[in-house]
Amino acid sequence: MFLYMGYVQYQLHSINTQLAKRLAEKTRQPLTLELINPELNRLAANINNSLKAEETLRLNGIREEKQFKELIANISHDLRTPLTAIKGYQQLMENGDLADEQRRKLNIAQKHVGELGSLIEHFYEYSYLLNREFKPIIEPLNLTQLVAECLASAVAVLEANNLSVSIEEAPAVYALGDKEMTTRIIQNLIRNCIAHSNGNIKVEIRAKDYGVIAFQNPVKTPGEIEVSRVFDRFYTADKARGKTTGIGLSIVKHLAEEMRGHAKAVLQDNLLEIRVELPLCDKSKIIKKNMGSISG
Repeated sequence: MFLYMGYVQYQLHSINTQLAKRLAEKTRQPLTLELINPELNRLAANINNSLKAEETLRLNGIREEKQFKELIANISHDLRTPLTAIKGYQQLMENGDLADEQRRKLNIAQKHVGELGSLIEHFYEYSYLLNREFKPIIEPLNLTQLVAECLASAVAVLEANNLSVSIEEAPAVYALGDKEMTTRIIQNLIRNCIAHSNGNIKVEIRAKDYGVIAFQNPVKTPGEIEVSRVFDRFYTADKARGKTTGIGLSIVKHLAEEMRGHAKAVLQDNLLEIRVELPLCDKSKIIKKNMGSISG
């Protein structure tokens, strides 16, 4: 009897070892037993069936995600052609003789076409980022300089939307990241503020545990914003008007995490802050990089 119980104990230990190995090595090897026991055999069979069912769900999920990415890429590409044609016809109409009321309606139509174009570009960018295969090129980045350059490029659009920007910055905040990805993050944060800000924008660059880029803007209806969902793709904050924030901010979160950083959102009163954190750069690496540039 004691010998039999010892065998049962051994088999239970074997099951645990095999399960731990599956998790550690990410294998799909089914469980096996050396002892013939109806209950243990039934347990092993049920575990194997559960593992197989979960694997099937996982593979189906991967396949559906791939199909979804391809769908986004195809939709964004297909929509560009008719949108370009619409813009062309609108320009022809704008150059023609229009009554004041007709021109007013044309301006409204052009505004909506512009919003649609921005949404399509976000679709295109999102699909591109999800389907690309290259890895980030991590290097020391001057966040202060990058933010200043991106804001300078957006001055005309900010002024057209009657928005001003105030900047609070620490001297030369450096972080580790991919320059192209970080630039895309900053551009998307600027576009998000332009689209949704109900007043002037505040930008802060600082170094704490991370290199931090924070964009803060007032919002018109803070009660309608679910902060925990602003990074969800296709999240709609204003359901009445169907105004979305999710694609651009989803891109921000995706890129930050690819560089081992984080994206966070904080809503206090009527102020929404989107904060991106990237790993701080060791100053010795910056000195070494600069010395290499000088010697080169």
